[in-house]
Amino acid sequence: MAITAADVNKLRQMTGSGMMDCKTALVEADGDFEKAIDILRKKGQKIAAKRADRSATEGYVVAKTNADHTYGAVLMLNCETDFVGKTADFTGCAEMIIDFAVANKVNNLQQLLDSELNGRKISDILVDMTGKTGEKVELNRFEIMETPFVSSYNHNGNRLAVVVGYNKKANNLETVGHELAMQIAAMNPISVDEKNVPQSVIERELDIAREQVRNEGKPEEMVEKIAQGKLNKFFKDSTLVNQEFIRDNKKTVAQYMTETDKELACAGFFRLQLGE
Repeated sequence: MAITAADVNKLRQMTGSGMMDCKTALVEADGDFEKAIDILRKKGQKIAAKRADRSATEGYVVAKTNADHTYGAVLMLNCETDFVGKTADFTGCAEMIIDFAVANKVNNLQQLLDSELNGRKISDILVDMTGKTGEKVELNRFEIMETPFVSSYNHNGNRLAVVVGYNKKANNLETVGHELAMQIAAMNPISVDEKNVPQSVIERELDIAREQVRNEGKPEEMVEKIAQGKLNKFFKDSTLVNQEFIRDNKKTVAQYMTETDKELACAGFFRLQLGE
């Protein structure tokens, strides 16, 4: 059966695969589109198996909220090279998945991978993407925030994105939420406040501080007091509400939120960045 350019283009529109791959699949399937689609999918599975041990640290990170800002999600879709990570097919796939997740308020990564989108499991769509790109493609991170108000921020280039949740709605919270999402993107806090810092991190910081103090030759009876002071400095620099607000370093983030609403508090955040 003669395969026309129109046939090849039709299969490309159906699958998103490259023109030569579509032509080869149609020839092998003798013009049967369903068989050709199966051939392309099997090719993707073979490539995925071959590249399973490859490192995929490039890609696309994106965060979005629903219309009323009560649910937000952020995901990281990884590939092997920056080149593929910037292609329209790859970024479009990430955008399609995040839109589905937000519209359906998906709860976790496994539920997202098992969900059907356009008649295909998302996990299978990723295998198809591996076949199209020739690179390992993985949905490595997916986090959600569901609170009375959620903000999101996508840094230019989509290598970094943030979602932030708040305990209540407040006047001007869209602006405030955007500012604090950018704060988190820029300053990379470890947690909302000192109460949420893992105990293992606290112990590590204290151990480092004690060692530094002893190396400086300070008396042993002063070690704990000075180490605690260094820990407090760590909390100031590394927890969101205690950080200096990047728009005005004369106030903390907590003070900035209080100016908006005295009862406003950050309920949590997720910050995803390629390479971390």
